[in-house]
Amino acid sequence: MADRARDPEALEREIERTRLELARTIDELADRVNPRNVAHRGAERLKEEAAQVVRAARSIVQDDGDDGEGGPGQLDKRLLLAGVGAAVTVTALVLWRRRRRRR
Repeated sequence: MADRARDPEALEREIERTRLELARTIDELADRVNPRNVAHRGAERLKEEAAQVVRAARSIVQDDGDDGEGGPGQLDKRLLLAGVGAAVTVTALVLWRRRRRRR
């Protein structure tokens, strides 16, 4: 018989399990779309990308044959590092201001 009645207690346990699963799913979705969390994830991603830019700039600037003298190559390196530092600082300030305005 295909329409056999199910055990009421088993049915209640299944309903409760489904209800808890649904509540967990809704909580996860609410956490994902929370504007503060979205902004935090964006800021973290930007920090990671800025760190990658700094690492890339360092690898470009590094010169294995450098004798430590302050020749033209040293000036170029200093300018590049100063530019990267300024870009990171400006990015940090923009993020900080946005965060302060949202509070």
